[in-house]
Amino acid sequence: MPNRSMARNLLLLATCQAIGQAGNTMMFTATALAVSGVLQMHDLATLPVTMQHLGVMLSVFPAAMLMQRMGRRFGFRIGSLFGMAGSSICGLGLYTGNFIMMCVGGLVLGYAVASLQMYRFAAVELAPPAMRAKAISWVTAGGVAAGVIGPTLARITHDQWVPIYTATYAAMVGIHVVVFCVMSFIRFPPPVKANPIDGPQRSLWEIAMQRDYVVAVVAGMIAFGTMSFLMSASPLAIVGCGLPHTEAHWVIFMHVMGMFVPSFFTGNLIQRFGVLNIMLLGTAIFLLGVAAGLLGLSEWNFRIALTLNGLGWNFLFVGATTLVTTTYRPSERGKAQALNDFLVFGTTTLCSLLAGFLQNRLGWFPLNWLSVCLVLIAIVAVGWLRLAKPRLVAA
Repeated sequence: MPNRSMARNLLLLATCQAIGQAGNTMMFTATALAVSGVLQMHDLATLPVTMQHLGVMLSVFPAAMLMQRMGRRFGFRIGSLFGMAGSSICGLGLYTGNFIMMCVGGLVLGYAVASLQMYRFAAVELAPPAMRAKAISWVTAGGVAAGVIGPTLARITHDQWVPIYTATYAAMVGIHVVVFCVMSFIRFPPPVKANPIDGPQRSLWEIAMQRDYVVAVVAGMIAFGTMSFLMSASPLAIVGCGLPHTEAHWVIFMHVMGMFVPSFFTGNLIQRFGVLNIMLLGTAIFLLGVAAGLLGLSEWNFRIALTLNGLGWNFLFVGATTLVTTTYRPSERGKAQALNDFLVFGTTTLCSLLAGFLQNRLGWFPLNWLSVCLVLIAIVAVGWLRLAKPRLVAA
């Protein structure tokens, strides 16, 4: 594929990442406040978002296999249709005061989010092997714009219709419409069939038992799990220690910028220093963030801790994604990518569920010590592979 065409396709895919991820950000911003403020169901305020996490877990295999058979563009546009449907159901549930309907909407949105998370794998297919890490990094960088677009749209729309946040869900429908249309202009490679030159397709078990695949998946699980664990608990900890609600908004914004701004150069770092070295750097930054969280409860402790948490996530997760793309043949990508995302986002679901409960029962400092244990697992896994393959770099 010519360089100009490749750059165009990656730019459009990064645009879809920015717009689609903005809709996901709006879901997180609006739902708990809508359920708590309008439906007065305080204890279950985060359940629709939890149902979305569950929807992601249930959707990764069918979404990946559909794309393997029908192609990326078709699969991503189906994901956008689910996004339109899920947003509509959530909005209708809020308008009618039907909490169960909002939970169903969250579950349906899970398919859209599962498709959205596969943009990073599609980026690899749009670039030559030598640019694999850069392509993943560039598309992930779309999250920077999402971190601005999502909260801004939520703030503008939240009181436009009655009840509040109904217009926010309508705007989410519009976001998925835009992604659906932009996808029409991206030229993806055709679906890959089994190639006799590659040999027979391996079983999912055989793929999953490869040393590189195991380390990549474990690192991805730890990256997303630790990030979600501390991010989900941080607003509760901030308010619980007497800081204003507005401080939580500022801390989460800094966290999101820490997650996505480094993507503009993460790919270059991986190419220069090797994927395993950058993954180990990510774990070190995670530990620095935990140290900042353990040193006090001032606003700057939270700001520094969550910013470093986002930066550590970026290096570890982009590295893990780059590594996992080296472990399967083109004809095996559907099931290999699906298993990876099932395990990663299953971990995210569990950690986000436990975060609030453990924060209320144990407090902020014990949560940080638990995070140290998680990060140490990633250090052992990546370090083990680093010793076995000291010169491994992103291909």
